[in-house]
Amino acid sequence: MGGIHFVKLFLCKVFKLEKHNHILAIESSCDDTSAAIIKDGAVLSNLTFNQSIHKHLGGVVPELASRAHMEKIYTIVDLAIKEAGISKDDIDAIAFTRGPGLLGSLIVGVNFAKGFSLAKNIPMIEVNHMKAHVLAHWSEDPKPDFPFLCLTVSGGHTQIVLVSDYDQFKIIGETKDDAAGEAFDKSGKLLGLDYPAGPVIDKLAQEGEAIYQFPKSKMQNFDYSFSGLKTSIMYFLRRELKNDDQFIADNLANICASIQQTIVDYLLDIFFRAANQLGVKNLGIAGGVSANSELRMKFQKMCKENGYIPHIPAFQYCTDNAAMIGITAYYQFLKNDFVDHSVYPMARMPLK
Repeated sequence: MGGIHFVKLFLCKVFKLEKHNHILAIESSCDDTSAAIIKDGAVLSNLTFNQSIHKHLGGVVPELASRAHMEKIYTIVDLAIKEAGISKDDIDAIAFTRGPGLLGSLIVGVNFAKGFSLAKNIPMIEVNHMKAHVLAHWSEDPKPDFPFLCLTVSGGHTQIVLVSDYDQFKIIGETKDDAAGEAFDKSGKLLGLDYPAGPVIDKLAQEGEAIYQFPKSKMQNFDYSFSGLKTSIMYFLRRELKNDDQFIADNLANICASIQQTIVDYLLDIFFRAANQLGVKNLGIAGGVSANSELRMKFQKMCKENGYIPHIPAFQYCTDNAAMIGITAYYQFLKNDFVDHSVYPMARMPLK
């Protein structure tokens, strides 16, 4: 009955939506609380509250993350609406991240969306977080053409996704253990760096040289594996520290440059092999790790050298943000793809 209710609701608002539509989007899958306003597929506002509480704890603590979402979600939504220059009454639908992510964090966003939907009598749109990372490329011009091949790299996922249309996704390769973001963070932990270590390693790598060699796992098809890299780095550091207890301190920049080059080259080698075999010309990178300077530089360089068309979202659309949720929801909105209030969060939500 809930789904029927929303379809009827939408039909009742057709005349209002002929010219413009406004979508309030919520992202709360991990440790960033974000809200955005999307108007006719364009981003009017996109605000994110970053939780610094996890910085010295070696990773995101789920209970602390969900509590922080509860404290900040009302404020961040109000600010996003004000920055967009609209009122709550102008909002025609509310979108939210259903999954994948931390269950406690997702619950906050889903329940907020339900409450807002009931209060304003507007439909809800569920969004897959990983699908949103891919469609972040449509947040600004120039937008990719289909077919589109995307390398999505984040703290929890590493996937090569073939996109044939806004709602047609196929994973053709993925990590079988750790994600690329985990490889950065776990390497950083071994080096004594704060969480998240990816941006720190990126900065330090620019001051060093990649003089150390680390192995890359050989996988079938277009899959990845990063667990072996973490183990090899651990044994490498243990061996070197036996001979020199100041090895990390004296060679930190070079170690970071070597780790970063290994991860970036491994990601791109497989990705471009997939692009070549599939014959896809429009390529993109997405997810938090796509903000890495070496990955962005080498990706663009390889595209230019091999005749591919590169697409990289702006930095604000690479990390977890509500704008990518809203952009994805916009295309679902056009197809009346709404959900009712029986919807529940999915910590392990598959990409379809």
